[in-house]
Amino acid sequence: MRKTSYAIAFLLVAALLAVNISSAVRTDWLVVRGEGHLGSHDLARFGLAKRCSRDLLEIPAPDDGEPEIVYSDWECRPFPMSIRDHCEQGNRRFCVSWATSSYIYEIGLGFNVLALLAIAFGVSTHSRRRRIWKAVAGLVGLAALFPMIAFAVISDLYRTAKFWEFARARPGAGYYISIVYWVAGFVVTGLVVTNGVAAAKGHAWAAGKRAYRPILSRNASRAHSRAHSHSRRSVGRTHSQHSVAAAASNVEPASSA
Repeated sequence: MRKTSYAIAFLLVAALLAVNISSAVRTDWLVVRGEGHLGSHDLARFGLAKRCSRDLLEIPAPDDGEPEIVYSDWECRPFPMSIRDHCEQGNRRFCVSWATSSYIYEIGLGFNVLALLAIAFGVSTHSRRRRIWKAVAGLVGLAALFPMIAFAVISDLYRTAKFWEFARARPGAGYYISIVYWVAGFVVTGLVVTNGVAAAKGHAWAAGKRAYRPILSRNASRAHSRAHSHSRRSVGRTHSQHSVAAAASNVEPASSA
């Protein structure tokens, strides 16, 4: 592949990493609104590893005026927690599934970073550029696959309302950003594979001015060249032998005379 192609791939993978980090740290994958006590409204947000909540309080105004709405500060805590989220009391399966999806998502982040390092390492020499695209495509594909698995697990937990607050939940920005990320990740993987295969076939638009042929073809070409050189040497030796024989036949009659 050309250096330009690797530069574009680096920028795309870096953008994917930024989107992935944004989705991973957001606490609005699922948003829950519910009616609280004494006129207060609780609002909760769930991220991959945190739950944040705040209260919306209606303070009655004097003289029967419009009540004043007061927002409390966001309070966040790790999620899920064994005691507060009843992980040890019939909710263990949900807690394990949610925590596992968070770890799976982080593995995707690791593959994303490795893809960037592979591009930076492989673009240095022409021989590395010929081969490293396969590793880049594989790493980007894995970086998209693991978050997609985590997304599927969370979607199933949300759809089946495995957690009691999810009955009133709605997907938030983090949820949709995750979709954008892994879909774009598979698209980038396809682009890298397409470009790499085209370069391997010797297309100038993908391989650049120094278009190359597959290693097998190059080896076959070298073998053909060696065979051709050997054939030329054999023909030369045969021609020399014929010349010597002809000269000898011309000398014998002269000697007898």
